[in-house]
Amino acid sequence: MAFEFMYIPIGVPTYHLESAQKEFDKSVALLKEIDENVIIPDELLLSIDKVNTFTDGKNPDLVIVQNITFANGAYIAEVLRKYDCPVLLWTLREPVIDGTRLRLNSLTGAYSAANMLHAFGRPYEYIFGSPDEDRVKAKVASTVAAAKVKKDLRSLNVAQVGHTPQGFGFGRALDAEVMTTFGANVVSIEARELIDKAKTYSEDDIAAYLADAKTRIHALDSIKENNVLDFARLYRAYDEFVKENRIGALSSRCWPDFFTAFGTPVCSVLGILNDLGVASACEADTFGALSMYICSYLTGKSAFFGDPVSMDENENTVTMWHCGMAACSLAREDTGACAGLHCNRKIGPTLEFGCKAEPRVTIFRIGKKADGTFRFFIATGEAPDKPQQFYGTSLVVKTDSPSFDVVNDSIKAGWEPHFAVAMGDIAEELSALANMLGIEVEKY
Repeated sequence: MAFEFMYIPIGVPTYHLESAQKEFDKSVALLKEIDENVIIPDELLLSIDKVNTFTDGKNPDLVIVQNITFANGAYIAEVLRKYDCPVLLWTLREPVIDGTRLRLNSLTGAYSAANMLHAFGRPYEYIFGSPDEDRVKAKVASTVAAAKVKKDLRSLNVAQVGHTPQGFGFGRALDAEVMTTFGANVVSIEARELIDKAKTYSEDDIAAYLADAKTRIHALDSIKENNVLDFARLYRAYDEFVKENRIGALSSRCWPDFFTAFGTPVCSVLGILNDLGVASACEADTFGALSMYICSYLTGKSAFFGDPVSMDENENTVTMWHCGMAACSLAREDTGACAGLHCNRKIGPTLEFGCKAEPRVTIFRIGKKADGTFRFFIATGEAPDKPQQFYGTSLVVKTDSPSFDVVNDSIKAGWEPHFAVAMGDIAEELSALANMLGIEVEKY
């Protein structure tokens, strides 16, 4: 079912209804501008009976409860009794202060509503301001986006291809914890199953896949022919698995199996899958893949995946890197995505490039605390125009906070070594999503 959210303007008829109507009209216009899938009443809901009549029989994925005037806690209690979806509480600014009557008294109503939300034990987002304020527009939009992600995750299939290597257990996910926390379904398959499938394809079977890869990756002809053909075989095996199982995010074992048991790395396959809209992480890091998926959903662009490998406090930068599996679309335009050899194993094809500049980026990770509960890592910055930093794929991030503090504090906090980088500033959306999921946020 399509995402829908509901606007519930509550109040009483003893305030200045002309002012309330103006705010209602402006609010409706803003909400329709953000997303047309908004359920809107025909009038101000100035009694509990009208609230119930409007909300009966509907099943929204988010409710925006606005105190169009003062309303006591009984109004929102009726909403909370019906819906167990995310809530945004919206307080309107008093339109006129002239020494005479209160026109709306929305703020007092918000305290009543918040008190009831607290009593119900429900997390909620909150914004104060008029519909024409930029801060309000940004908050409403980010909350709607977060609620969309939350709904979408309930239909997501996440694939785990093989097991994490020794010492990389932080990426291993249990199907029950992923489903109960995020709503997503985990699909597991052994890496050897896809390797065995790849071995069955003839050159004719993979011709279309090889032709497609050559439109994305430069210099494939510089790699040994048998490795290029085996890469195309892996590409088809992974692509068919993804399509047959409706996979939206994928984590794959890579070393040592694809070097030792198959003779060709899977890096470039994962890079192409990222371009095809399947968020794909290596080293079987399922929470890395899920982090990438959320980043891509919110930005509409492939996310980078990598380790923090270098820090320059003078430039205030952190270099993110991995062996060569970033989405080809992230490559600098002056080089494009090039084929190369794995930096340690000297077998190809891997991807070789530095990422193009981005005015705003967000470093994100779904991680775990020592007690096993989830937490979100969020840091913002920009990606300056930098060439490839090391063999493999790299992205340099100039962080908004001092890079030394970002690195120092996150290491002291015990964060995992893999991070996703979103091509855009999605810190507010991620924070709202964490609140909706009951997950702690750590901002750096």
